[in-house]
Amino acid sequence: MIARTWTAAALVVAWTALAVALAVAALACGHAPRGQPLMDAVRTYNDGVRWERFTAAAAAVPPAERDAFLDEREALARDLRISDYEVVRVKHEDRGADVQVKLTWYRDSEGTVRETWARQRWERQGKAWRIVAERVVRGHDMPGLDPADPAP
Repeated sequence: MIARTWTAAALVVAWTALAVALAVAALACGHAPRGQPLMDAVRTYNDGVRWERFTAAAAAVPPAERDAFLDEREALARDLRISDYEVVRVKHEDRGADVQVKLTWYRDSEGTVRETWARQRWERQGKAWRIVAERVVRGHDMPGLDPADPAP
């Protein structure tokens, strides 16, 4: 009878220790800093702009600039069509990143397909990546992007 009691008590202690260890591990993981991966934010933004899902794209824009972004994109969508984009280079830093994107686009009013290479500047803001600047680096100037820096 004593052997059975000891075995049951040992099992209770072992299960309790396991439960405590799992709880501690879960709490430690819960406090680990997590956030959206950069490339998920880049894809969400560029897919949203391309397919005119501007509300989805606006999630990657700093909150103070979202209304202006939505107004501008809705106005541009009357004539601008982005037929494709490709992420061609990513330079990732600790709290920021430069992403180069090649955009293929046209205006309904013109019908001429153009290519523009843009540099997007991304910054980590809390747990989210936000696009803070977007500028033409080569190709045609594109509505909605800052023009290329003038040559020195």
